[in-house]
Amino acid sequence: MSTAYYQALDAIIQHVEALQERGVRFIPVAPETLARLREPPPVAVPAGPARSVPSPFPSATPALPTAPAAPPPPLAASPPLSLEARAAAMAGLRQRVLACVKCPRLAAARRNVVFGVGALDARLMFVGEAPGADEDAQGEPFVGRAGELLTKIIRTMGLTREAVYIGNILKCRPDTPGQASGNRKPTPEEMQTCLPYLHEQIDIIRPEVIVALGATAVEGLLGRTAGITRIRGQWHTYRGTPLMPTYHPAYLLRKTSLDEKRRVWEDMLLVMERLRLPISEKQRNFFLKALTG
Repeated sequence: MSTAYYQALDAIIQHVEALQERGVRFIPVAPETLARLREPPPVAVPAGPARSVPSPFPSATPALPTAPAAPPPPLAASPPLSLEARAAAMAGLRQRVLACVKCPRLAAARRNVVFGVGALDARLMFVGEAPGADEDAQGEPFVGRAGELLTKIIRTMGLTREAVYIGNILKCRPDTPGQASGNRKPTPEEMQTCLPYLHEQIDIIRPEVIVALGATAVEGLLGRTAGITRIRGQWHTYRGTPLMPTYHPAYLLRKTSLDEKRRVWEDMLLVMERLRLPISEKQRNFFLKALTG
């Protein structure tokens, strides 16, 4: 399918989700639009001169909001790569990322590129916003206190850190000029520059579910700036893959109330159900215990 098709699909999904958040339950659709939607989606032409593809929506239909910077579509139509092919593709990608200097200030300030870790055939992928000081020092995502909590959550799901894939939108720690410590939020430009690397990781791994950790990760992936409290626990779609937004583990370290931990765990139960993982009674009631306890 063409990139334009996925752009239109993402725009429709985000528009409908925005209407749903405002309480809209029914959307009038013209019969002509329904007829065009029933037509097979356009297929990308591999070679030859570019040709325009007529819009599936009649001119009388109100224009949908412009989608955020559109990522390339996933390679859903092609068969999954073998583990050997995935390893080779990921190794090549890693070498390119390690040598990347597209963000000169970040490249000059970093100690290590934080590429990503985990199984290349992982069914579940966690995506954060950017490395912090601990990750920059060790070259591995989520290794500080927030990483320890994420590992504990993964284990409580009945999985291991090695069985999932963990990465960030940014592969370099955002620079903090004049500061000896602390972190800053990556800029939209920095995220857009680095996102193609994450897209390649997703295309190689092909997870069944992606978990976006925190508001900044949601903003980078979905282009949504709505508060994380409004959209967490609700399924979204990212490049054809189900995506679950939830709080960042660092948030749970700051907000120690049991209610916040319970909400994250409820999100993870939804992920487990989507992956058809067994859920015990103990797991269903786990939010009664403190994840950081």
